[in-house]
Amino acid sequence: MYAYISTIVVLIALLIFLISSTVKILQEFERAVVFRLGRFVGVRGPGLIILIPFIEKMVRVNMRTIVMDVPPQDIITKDNVSVKVNAVVYFRIVSPEKSILEVEDPYYATSQISQTTLRSIIGQFELDDLLSSRDKINREMQKVIDAQTDPWGVKISSVEIKHIDLPTEMQKAMSRQAEAERERRAKVIHAEGEFQAAEKLAEASNIMSENPITLQLRYLQTLTEMTSKQNATTVIPLPIDLINRVLGKKD
Repeated sequence: MYAYISTIVVLIALLIFLISSTVKILQEFERAVVFRLGRFVGVRGPGLIILIPFIEKMVRVNMRTIVMDVPPQDIITKDNVSVKVNAVVYFRIVSPEKSILEVEDPYYATSQISQTTLRSIIGQFELDDLLSSRDKINREMQKVIDAQTDPWGVKISSVEIKHIDLPTEMQKAMSRQAEAERERRAKVIHAEGEFQAAEKLAEASNIMSENPITLQLRYLQTLTEMTSKQNATTVIPLPIDLINRVLGKKD
């Protein structure tokens, strides 16, 4: 009796094992790279797939976009400035069979390629270009990394520089440079303002010299503005020619 029960239990366990090794369910974003006796026979999925027990084996491949951080890299720029730069790489596997057959670990390989490419590309730029031309550098790195990972079935969607860490001395020097640039611009703007004011005064002087009555009108306007202030005593010298004209006298 006990032997019969043990046999039933063994058969049930064997049946469960066969079903679990034969029937596989893959998610929509997964693919199965199938091997038959060690030989690649195709890519299956998503959904329900059937494997031949003990004959066929599969390797799951994630087809979703993966976000990978590139650790900070110590790099010397083209103008011999030491910086520390890190980045982020967006990629996905577009050929499941290549990602399994052509490279041992596509994720680790992509990470290493990204690090070496980051050091190589950044070293070709000067510091000013590195700070002002990130988009150009991002596109260049994406192009280079994608070309190297293409044989592995890996597509690089985007590469973005996250942070550029400058030495403290360089940060202070750039701060002084920015302050000097702001002072220069302020002086230029002030000089331009003085130049424009001088031009307007010259134009006004020419107009008044051609028509003397405008000078007298301006004089009267100034008197009105000065006497409009309360609690103020103002002594105003009047030109003799202006008084004679008001009194209707001639020289």
